Amino acid sequence: MLIILILVGVLRVPFLNQAVQGDDVYYLAGAEHAQMDPLHPGHARYVFLGDVVDMRGHPHPPLNSWILGALLAIFGDIREIPFHAAYVVFSLIAALATYALARRFVPERALEATVLVLLVPAFAVNGNSLEADLPFLAFWMGGLARFIGAVDRRSPKQLAAACFALALASLAAYQAVVAIPILWLYLWRNRRQWKAAWVVALTPALVLGAWQVFERLSTGSLPATVLAGYVQSYNLQSLSAKVSNAAALTVHAGWMIFPLLVPVAFRSAWPFGAAAAVGGLFIDTSPLFWAPFACGVMVVAWCARAWRSFLAQWVLVFFAASLVLFFAGSARYLLPMAAPVAMLAAREAWREWALRAAIACQLSLVLALSWTNYQHWDGYRQFVRALAPEIHRKRTWINGEWGLRYYAETEGGLALRRGQAVRAGDLVLASDLAFPIPFTSGGGQLAPYREADITTTLPLRLIGLGARSAYSTASLGLRAFDVSFGPVDKLRANVVVARKPVLEYLPMNAPQADQQIVSGIFELESGQWRWMADRASVLLKPPAGAKLLRVDLYIPDAAPARRVSVLLDGKTVVEQAFDKPGSYAVVTPAAVTGSGDSATLTIVVDKTFSVPGDHRQLGVILSGAGWR
Repeated sequence: MLIILILVGVLRVPFLNQAVQGDDVYYLAGAEHAQMDPLHPGHARYVFLGDVVDMRGHPHPPLNSWILGALLAIFGDIREIPFHAAYVVFSLIAALATYALARRFVPERALEATVLVLLVPAFAVNGNSLEADLPFLAFWMGGLARFIGAVDRRSPKQLAAACFALALASLAAYQAVVAIPILWLYLWRNRRQWKAAWVVALTPALVLGAWQVFERLSTGSLPATVLAGYVQSYNLQSLSAKVSNAAALTVHAGWMIFPLLVPVAFRSAWPFGAAAAVGGLFIDTSPLFWAPFACGVMVVAWCARAWRSFLAQWVLVFFAASLVLFFAGSARYLLPMAAPVAMLAAREAWREWALRAAIACQLSLVLALSWTNYQHWDGYRQFVRALAPEIHRKRTWINGEWGLRYYAETEGGLALRRGQAVRAGDLVLASDLAFPIPFTSGGGQLAPYREADITTTLPLRLIGLGARSAYSTASLGLRAFDVSFGPVDKLRANVVVARKPVLEYLPMNAPQADQQIVSGIFELESGQWRWMADRASVLLKPPAGAKLLRVDLYIPDAAPARRVSVLLDGKTVVEQAFDKPGSYAVVTPAAVTGSGDSATLTIVVDKTFSVPGDHRQLGVILSGAGWR
């Protein structure tokens, strides 16, 4: 146990000053909301990819926001070191619960099995975040350890402790329900007549159900319904996403332990691994994909052949559930099955040298990955700190997510919303990597103010520009991690400089379009046209004399808009209604002109709609507008 505690310290203490990263910013939004509404931290609303979203649709229940909310109340502000120090507790709980299970199933190699779990890349790296993964894993492992101990000893006290831990796990992640069939399998094998244990195994479903009912009665909405709406609107469960998810999860299953150990421990599944390696070469020739992909297939195939073993059943049930439940293929999704994989590998490894070599290699790898991860997220923190004086003086917009978003918001920046109008003098922070959204400069021009590349000492990449790593999401690639000598991310701070419009009639594909579009018009499509929202504005150069003002638009079959109003400098100049979809030109009944060097043309439609996979509110399609 002392060795385990020391190893946890090695993995955590050097990274206590880890910058806010990944989804931390959203959990922290819930923690801040909990200061006002402690019972409903999930009612926070924030901007995500340019749209205002409701945290009730977040894929995790409120436990992690409650934990962070309590820390925020204690420390009075969000502070990296004390917050991460507090989260070390969850690593310790998970480690000790794993050791208790390892003593039960592989007593001769309990220490080695536990060390293998601690060196799973997702445990080492994600344990340095403030996301829900480690709290969930801690209570998941604690619940399973207590439940199995209760069944072995017929202990009501341990069964009660298991119930408590499983309840907390279910409030940390929806996938806690997968514990039910796993626990039932163990109960059926060992003490099937114990009725109380059958009921306790249902704790995740009962607690999640009770929480859904509480939310419905107190707020009128089921979080599961809100989540389902976002899954549909973002098209998260598409066939392509599910296929990528399955491939990436197989890769992560193969790199839970160092791949050197997999063919040694699961040697009877060699034919399956060889076939998978050959097939994987047709997808990606990099050994960072096909080697762990083959190892993952070996692990699953070996467990399928040894399906009578409880540890193998645990692996098979959770892996199958992961293929159904998840869509992004992130490595952290498989943390709850790390323990049985590690215990099986430790038990089946017939070469002691291979086990020790795998532990040494994996320790070196995860420390390197953790250091790379630290440098990546610290890059956003340092970039914003250097810009803090300017952020305090200028209205600042943040075009990105993650750490850039968090640190810029703490200095007073605002998350850029889709269709947001920026103005001359504004500062816009942008990241090439952190999911920037297209936007227009609101009639101005973006002038470079400061640029910076985020680089790391080591060329390892969990995520990065050009990196084909599935560590965080399979949408970027399918490798366990990647190697790249390029920058992890490119950061920019641009100032909006006023610019006079030069075109009287603005085609949507004109080179000057981005400088003359003010708001409400989205990016160019098919090189010809752009969607607008319910209200769109552009700047135009007034003609020398009065001319007809014209808006060329197209109403698709799916669009419900039927009335269009056109305003010039805030005054309505023409309104027109249409009885069916089609291409139209809305033209003023008489010639009009503007005054000064610039005129603002505003187009308003009566209705909008959205389509699955596209969260924008769409009005009609514009091909051009102005004097003609």
